[in-house]
Amino acid sequence: MAATDTIGVGFIGAGDISILHAKAVRKLPGAKLVGLWNRSQDRAKQRAGEFGCQNYATPEALVADPNIHAVLVLTNLESHLEYTKLALNAGKHVLVEKPVGVSVAEIEEMKKLADAKKLVCMPGHNYIYEAGMNRSKELIVDGDLGKLVSAYAMYNIHHPEEVASRYPGVVRQILTHNSYILLYLMGKPKRLCAMKACLHYKEYKEEDIAMVQLEMENGALAHLCASFAADDHAADPWTVMVKVIGTAGSTRYSYRDHVEIKPGLVHSQTYTAYAGSIMNEVKYFVENCIGRGQAPLSTMADAITAQKMIEACGKSIREGCVVTL
Repeated sequence: MAATDTIGVGFIGAGDISILHAKAVRKLPGAKLVGLWNRSQDRAKQRAGEFGCQNYATPEALVADPNIHAVLVLTNLESHLEYTKLALNAGKHVLVEKPVGVSVAEIEEMKKLADAKKLVCMPGHNYIYEAGMNRSKELIVDGDLGKLVSAYAMYNIHHPEEVASRYPGVVRQILTHNSYILLYLMGKPKRLCAMKACLHYKEYKEEDIAMVQLEMENGALAHLCASFAADDHAADPWTVMVKVIGTAGSTRYSYRDHVEIKPGLVHSQTYTAYAGSIMNEVKYFVENCIGRGQAPLSTMADAITAQKMIEACGKSIREGCVVTL
């Protein structure tokens, strides 16, 4: 494509998260949302009307449209591999929501196909596209924090049972975020141990809270927490908080810096940083990855490592052991 061409975007999946992705595409002068497909055609027609785009009868029809150059896979986790392969085989660049795949093998298959097709396949690791997270990375890389000692990635946002039941438990749904954030800021861990619990759901059987302790390759320690169980109502709450501490300084990122008192998708409040991270992620995908040929800030190789961390958490929880990565 020429640098002046408009990049046509298609959505496979039109759930709640598509609202933020559509808003992100609308803000990009070099992109246009051409159309979408959703398994429920009632929802598809509703979203197509809201977004002002075409509704396709099948995902095959969407990826066959020559006006679509990039596809955002926004469906349930179990179908990510199917639709990512469909789009890549049709010659489309892909942004696939997190969690990227059910297993390491699935993500490796996506990466192999994208590499073979010489197409962008970018994991939906949205948190790291926030300016505050980028600044933290810069401080770490430049050595301004000295020797890194510890890191924390905390998530405490209550989700009602009917909302939580859409997701595969907080280990896969939320600790995936914590994992790629840790990789982005601190690099790979050497070993970890994890625990989980289900504290307040009546019928939903997946965990609503999980915590992980990790030893990093440089000897630093890290703590990850993912919780749908309760909000943090204390002063300076750990709604979503990321902190890295070094011998010469420290850095912090928090959702609580920007909050609107109105519902935000599945959240009781609108955490503006979350919406902003989706905007920034889509902007980077379109302008930097597709437009300039740059690599994502978090790659499919990182998605594979993050999935290995999640699978190690599962093993640690099942066996009550420390897992070496």
